[in-house]
Amino acid sequence: MTFIMTTQKQQTIKLAVWTWSWVATLAIATFGPRFIWDDHQLLTVLAILTNLANGVMMIIANRKYFNIMDELQRKIHLESLAITLGLAVVVGLSFSLLDQTNLITFDAEIGFLVGFIGITYLITLFINRSRYL
Repeated sequence: MTFIMTTQKQQTIKLAVWTWSWVATLAIATFGPRFIWDDHQLLTVLAILTNLANGVMMIIANRKYFNIMDELQRKIHLESLAITLGLAVVVGLSFSLLDQTNLITFDAEIGFLVGFIGITYLITLFINRSRYL
């Protein structure tokens, strides 16, 4: 049991490191061209490629994290992810349609959808954990 807990703790830490690394490289790729290297195209491409590589490593770490979960944990997360994916597609496309038809006065930026996905996943994870635990 101690080995499993250590492995789960280690995978959690690895996932956190890759996630924060991805967030940091996203910030650099987003703000670097404007505030650090004055729209230098090669540096911008390198920053985006670095962010992409960090994103892939984050996905691999996430997969490893899910693979060490027990069946109940996987079920809780899988149900939360399924609801989140469905809502992200439906709400995201509806939000885009509202923008395309000018029924909202602002642009439907991807950041709104990313925030919606994060909040939805946290809420559904909380609900599913309370249902099963």
